[in-house]
Amino acid sequence: MAKIDIFKNVLDRTADSPIEEVLQGTASTASSAIEVEPFFICVISSIILGVLTSLIYMITRRKEGYSQSYVMTMIMLPAIVALILLLINTTYGALSLAGAFTLVRFRSVPGDPRDIAYIFYSMATGVACGMGYIGFAVVFFLILGAILFITDTINFGGCKINHMTLKITIPENLDYKGVFDPVLSKYTTFYKLRRVKTTNFGTLFELIYSIDVKDEINQKQFIDELRALNGNLNINLVLFKYDDKIYEN
Repeated sequence: MAKIDIFKNVLDRTADSPIEEVLQGTASTASSAIEVEPFFICVISSIILGVLTSLIYMITRRKEGYSQSYVMTMIMLPAIVALILLLINTTYGALSLAGAFTLVRFRSVPGDPRDIAYIFYSMATGVACGMGYIGFAVVFFLILGAILFITDTINFGGCKINHMTLKITIPENLDYKGVFDPVLSKYTTFYKLRRVKTTNFGTLFELIYSIDVKDEINQKQFIDELRALNGNLNINLVLFKYDDKIYEN
């Protein structure tokens, strides 16, 4: 039994790399049958990496929560991708399918770009295993996994605790321009009107502000002063990262 080097293509399709074959126009349209041992190495490796990816996802998402179906998807996806690539068993076909996978858009409810990134994370390991590059799949998994752990630990890119979203409901006949500025200036260090929309079949307006509240303010007093200006209608004050995320170009 030949010794398998996981940092080389365990499928040993050709002597040249797939990229060199494509550039030179010499990629084979059909290759020899896959041996049983490399096949199981690729599939089992993809399953293991899928399980480990799901564990990283659960750890880094433990505060926000996650669905079991999403975790199971990340376990199954690398093995599915690897099997399809193994069955295609041609350089052109494998590279074409890998490119097609990058065009697939996965969604979760509610949609979170980080969840979509985890899907592509698990897909990338599956593609590497399906192409026969087990060693590189493991190295890629370890590097990106370490980065995800570190960024989650230090809360990299997390918003400040005093950065909040303020939603104020007003009657349709209220000219809201500048009405709330005195109160917002009193209780915040920064505020900006992000969005205005109608609710309740157009009888009400909802103003959505992005604000930085001052330290140790009396939030009840803040809301009470706003209620005195909006006719005692609904007011919501929430952490910016938990509600009404607004992405700007």
